[in-house]
Amino acid sequence: MALVREQRARPPYEAAADRGVGEMVRIRVVHDEELLRSALVELLRSDDTLEVSDMPPGADGDEVPPTDVCVVDGECLQGPGEGHGAPFRARHGEPLVVLTTPRRPGVLRRAFDAGALGLVDKNAPAQRLITAVHTVAKGERFLDAALTVALLEGAVMPLTARELSVLSLAAEGAPMAEIAARLHLSRGTVRNYMATAIRKVGARNRVDAIRIVQDAGWT
Repeated sequence: MALVREQRARPPYEAAADRGVGEMVRIRVVHDEELLRSALVELLRSDDTLEVSDMPPGADGDEVPPTDVCVVDGECLQGPGEGHGAPFRARHGEPLVVLTTPRRPGVLRRAFDAGALGLVDKNAPAQRLITAVHTVAKGERFLDAALTVALLEGAVMPLTARELSVLSLAAEGAPMAEIAARLHLSRGTVRNYMATAIRKVGARNRVDAIRIVQDAGWT
């Protein structure tokens, strides 16, 4: 299977300007679950003006034709071992249409940080994704109305980077001493960060704080 090589990102207006009226729009679908990836491909191929290919996230290769728009599941924006700000677009280059839900404001924020031009609610009618793809292919933005409030919430995540790091390590099962060692902090400082994070997200305890942050898509 031919996989995708890293491409230089082209501004959306450049790609739109190069494409003539009636030309096919080239789409790449990126999803980590093969069954859902195949379903998205079939949905998009129902529009005979779309030329659709697919790949798993993180794949890399040498012989893949150019693509106009990349449709990606929001959960794939952060690849294995990447930090929260790691730009998915740096690997794929094309304008992004990201699929997510209002319940995951952190994923929405990552999509925004990755330079996504399109944000589509996973619970939207199928035609909305096709509309979003055509809109983004013209270099225009598409924001599903159902995601607007969640996007604003994602822009004001209450935790600092350090507080989020402490919770993320705790979510991995790391004890207090290990968290302190990995972050080069004292145990007392780690406890203070943990207590502050619990208070900020309105949690009852550490386990509840981890659940709230994970449900929001921040880790």
